[in-house]
Amino acid sequence: MPEMHVSLDSDDLNAVERKLQVPLEAQLTSALEQAANRVADQYDGQSEEEVAAWILRETREGLHPDIAEGFQPDDDKLREVARAVIRGERFS
Repeated sequence: MPEMHVSLDSDDLNAVERKLQVPLEAQLTSALEQAANRVADQYDGQSEEEVAAWILRETREGLHPDIAEGFQPDDDKLREVARAVIRGERFS
């Protein structure tokens, strides 16, 4: 069971975002895990690209619209999550 953690680059954050970095990372990580598990529950042979896009949509739907708008995960990391879903792995 893989673990994931969304990390934000503090150099890219403004002062307010830096103060909220830890709880924001926790919220993003939780939303991503939940989305990946929902996608895993419904996965039916889609391609890696389709699964990655699906996970991103599901993640954004689980976030406040302002946070969702700014959530731009690393494409390679998102594909790693998609590959784990395709392999049938679950996240905690």
